[in-house]
Amino acid sequence: MSGPKSIFSYRKHWAHRFGTAPFLPMSRAEMDALGWDSCDIVLVSGDAYVDHPSFGMAIIGRLLEAQGFRVGIVAQPAWSDAEAFTALGKPNLFFGITAGNMDSMVNRYTADRRLRHDDAYTPGGEGGRRPDRAVIVYAQRCREAFRTVPVVIGGIEASLRRIAHYDYWSDTVRRSILMDSKADLLVFGNAERAVVEIAHRLAAGQSVSALRDIRGTAVPLAALPEGWTAFEPGLVDDGEAVLPRDLRRPDVAIRLPAYERVKDDPVLYAHASRLLHLESNPGNARALVQRHGDREVWLNPPPIPLTTADLDGVFALPYARAPHPAYGDARIAAWEMIRFSVNIMRGCFGGCAFCSITEHEGRIVQSRSEASILREIEAIRDRTPGFTGVISDLGGPTANMWRLGCADPKALAVCRRLSCVYPDICKNLGTDHEPLIRLYRGARAVKGIKKIVIGSGVRYDLAVRSPAYVKELVTHHVGGYLKIAPEHTEPGPLSKMMKPGIGTYDRFKALFDRFTREAGKEFYLIPYFIAAHPGTSDEDMLNLALWLKRSGFRPDQVQTFLPSPLSLATTMFHSGRNPLQPLRRKGGETVAVAKGLKQRRLHKAFLRYHDPENWPTLREALRRMGRADLIGPGKRHLVPAYQPAGTGVSRGEGMRFGRKRGPQTGPGRRQEATGTPDTSRWPAPRRR
Repeated sequence: MSGPKSIFSYRKHWAHRFGTAPFLPMSRAEMDALGWDSCDIVLVSGDAYVDHPSFGMAIIGRLLEAQGFRVGIVAQPAWSDAEAFTALGKPNLFFGITAGNMDSMVNRYTADRRLRHDDAYTPGGEGGRRPDRAVIVYAQRCREAFRTVPVVIGGIEASLRRIAHYDYWSDTVRRSILMDSKADLLVFGNAERAVVEIAHRLAAGQSVSALRDIRGTAVPLAALPEGWTAFEPGLVDDGEAVLPRDLRRPDVAIRLPAYERVKDDPVLYAHASRLLHLESNPGNARALVQRHGDREVWLNPPPIPLTTADLDGVFALPYARAPHPAYGDARIAAWEMIRFSVNIMRGCFGGCAFCSITEHEGRIVQSRSEASILREIEAIRDRTPGFTGVISDLGGPTANMWRLGCADPKALAVCRRLSCVYPDICKNLGTDHEPLIRLYRGARAVKGIKKIVIGSGVRYDLAVRSPAYVKELVTHHVGGYLKIAPEHTEPGPLSKMMKPGIGTYDRFKALFDRFTREAGKEFYLIPYFIAAHPGTSDEDMLNLALWLKRSGFRPDQVQTFLPSPLSLATTMFHSGRNPLQPLRRKGGETVAVAKGLKQRRLHKAFLRYHDPENWPTLREALRRMGRADLIGPGKRHLVPAYQPAGTGVSRGEGMRFGRKRGPQTGPGRRQEATGTPDTSRWPAPRRR
């Protein structure tokens, strides 16, 4: 990992003479105004085009522009035929395709598989502007438009579907999206290094079939590359769970069990998932290969993280920091949410089993410099309409991993841990929050800044190591309430989530309350939780509900576990096995999974124990569990025995109390638990 080539060190393509576009063009008229006769690269995305570094399409587009290429944008095209994909003409080098900032299936469907009727990444919030499995559909249309143009797919949808993967919406194991899309290349993870190399090598005259050795890419092959061998570690029962040391050579790839084997064998699927995650450290990861029929999906090792200088360069590109003018005054909710926030880092070493960040951004935190962050704050102040002096967030995947990482480069080079903080914080992990405290103080000192709110989730097991950080956070950066994510109270589900025990939350809460009192403020700590996560029993959810009631919390919106492709928790959901440990055919650890809709709704109902709509379901469950003693009017009871008129009528015993209500749709893109303590003094929540 030493001395990676800077992404800004390439000789610029000849077209750099055209200069910088105010917005990357979305039409022929804009191309004409720029003096272009063609585009070198056309990017196709399921999101509206917002020229801001929080949107992947803008980052890749502006980075390629900085390399001297002419980049056009096809945003949210009509996909019924190829016409929309020809709007900018034939690209000279390649099509770059992404579903957008979210997986298209996660974007369009709730955890109950219900269709969402809104889309935060679309003007006016209109739903249905992108197809299901958008990457596959867009790739097909690009082929129809210009059959000879190379197709490169990327973004989170491609990253999370790069090998054979369980798909929650079809309840099947699907092939690698590289196979289904028939793309030439798949870019996974943070794409800057790979995309820049792809563009320059194609511009130099190489064919796309020659681009087989770029880190962070997957390619389809007829056979293994010349000189390579592949070894498939077996299940524990087979006696080969660990790769023999004499085969740990640079020309040996790890063979994952073939698609045809894992699609009908949940244990083998879990084994493949474990192998993939063990090969995620860019410092020691080996190439992976997985057979699909008569073809191989070859995955090069993950991309080397960007240096601070390169990451600063990415955020310094000439973004317009606004939606494309073609959208007029239409509201784009995702843009409004982030326009006054600053992303200070990438990656997360927490490794939570249900989270897709590590599969996409990696476990090595990449941090911007303080100077770069302060410059962006000044740019928001000077260039963003409607700015009132309040920065809504300084954060990223977490609020407080900025500049944290392994303190021992030698240990990092050989590490295969799935998390740096579970089951305990690694002794080699630096946890010094002093640089972050200095950043907060420097940001508050920027002229014209009235308040900086930390909106990203705080990793509280790290924060308790630095009481000074918690004091700084509470005294200056809490906007009424602070959300953190213990996710559960019970050791069973927490062990499958790879989250710390609830005692760590209690220690953080003690610090939070102490510094709130010292600051003379009235702030609230809001924990949020996941319902129906693998490893969670009905009894676990009951105990969580009782904890919530004792603590005075009434969650408003709650998150039901949604099995996103490739995550370890999704592997548990599909296989009923634990990929956090070596897999065995016989005698291995099984994982309790709430798969049926009835049980998933019950787990969600436990989180909203205070909602009369859920009382019939909870009373039925409590009686079945032998806990009818929790039904009654007292403080020790969870739900009352009576049912208010007009509630609880959509199911069960509440039908007789009023009219039947229609089905409810999901409230938003991520159903976080933004609940409120049971107190009349609770401040009105801020809109973000």
